[in-house]
Amino acid sequence: MLINFRIKNWTSFREEANLSMLATRERQHSGRLPYIKKYRFKVLPIAAVYGGNASGKTNLFKALNFAKNYIVKGLPMDATIPVMPFMLDDSSAAGAVAFYFDILVDELIYSYSFTANLESVIEERMAVTNSVAEKLIYHRHDGIIELGTDVTESDNELARINFVFEGTRDNQLFLTNTVSQKVTIFKNVYDWFAKTLSLIAPDSRFQSFESFIESGSPMHDEINRYLRLLDTGIERLGGEDIEFDSLPEPLKKLNEDMTVGMAARVWGRGRDRIIISRDREGFKAKKLITYHKNNKGEDVLFSYAMESDGSCRLINLLPAFLELTASNVPRVFVIDEIDRSMHTLLTRKLISYYLDGCSQASRNQLLMTTHDVLLIDQKLLRRDEMWVTERNFRGESSLTSFSEYKDVRYDKDIRASYLDGRLGGVPKLLLSDCMIEKPKA
Repeated sequence: MLINFRIKNWTSFREEANLSMLATRERQHSGRLPYIKKYRFKVLPIAAVYGGNASGKTNLFKALNFAKNYIVKGLPMDATIPVMPFMLDDSSAAGAVAFYFDILVDELIYSYSFTANLESVIEERMAVTNSVAEKLIYHRHDGIIELGTDVTESDNELARINFVFEGTRDNQLFLTNTVSQKVTIFKNVYDWFAKTLSLIAPDSRFQSFESFIESGSPMHDEINRYLRLLDTGIERLGGEDIEFDSLPEPLKKLNEDMTVGMAARVWGRGRDRIIISRDREGFKAKKLITYHKNNKGEDVLFSYAMESDGSCRLINLLPAFLELTASNVPRVFVIDEIDRSMHTLLTRKLISYYLDGCSQASRNQLLMTTHDVLLIDQKLLRRDEMWVTERNFRGESSLTSFSEYKDVRYDKDIRASYLDGRLGGVPKLLLSDCMIEKPKA
């Protein structure tokens, strides 16, 4: 689980911004809050970030996306680090960006942070907190690494860690290099970023669709059941075999290095979704299709490209919500513009479906950005689960929880306060300054 996430000097966030998933003393919806017994606190299962266009919502998403990719994938030897500092003053533009994470892994809280500029990692630190105090695991700074006293009892392992550090490039995180060099002592933290944290952009095509187009696959029945319940008109999803030789040359070339057992997901003509796989008999290709019922009750085949944007978005998001509710493995999903192309009642239904399954034993989380003001509702979300981004006249973004506003009571219609601009995060529409010429009679 994500406990805290802080950034500084990242895109529009010049000053430090903190997204805390620790629950306040608020009593609303308390029964659904995961309880971490070892630390005696509750964690929020959801966070919704509102705000006007260009207020910073997507920059928050990009920060998490950058951190995940940088940690998990690393960079080539001579590559610059793709940091994005605040560009509207010279000192910030030339400065480093900073990322801080507090995460729950195996019921222990790990703190992991790094500071970097375009050329190098300036500082990197990892620690673990038990119920009493924080213990250092490692601290990289000024060209050296300090290891905590309890990191390892083996001299051979200690020598191996120091050897790996000596081979860690300036543009590389030590955490990333340890895993690539098969040092497993820090791998549980790496795996949180690689496997637990998942990000879905507005144009993301989440998850390999082969997991739900074949009858008998784990999600097949559930996906199709919800597509029918949510009034999409889609009866079920399926896969249609297509000739591999009929694919455009660029798609076929993508698979020159594919070995037996591998698969690749690609986009075909229009919006067609295609999976190309290789078995002992050669290459195979399959296209995602949908089925609708005609007036005789018969199945009629539709191509995926014929479906509405809203239906396509729902197909992309449903696997995430099913994983959040059905999986025993902790997951943290971050969805940018969750309401993109979807009706507000549909978005609300998906969120309610997830929240209804949350409890003290839950270890899943959903973070989302949205423009949908109908989701600003205390019957759905707690005040500490709702956040707002706002950009000031200097172009700097800030992030504030609704729980920080003293006049936001549990029985108040905070949607009206938000739309009135009293909570920030709404566009400042200076219509009086616009030159609108009236048509001549």
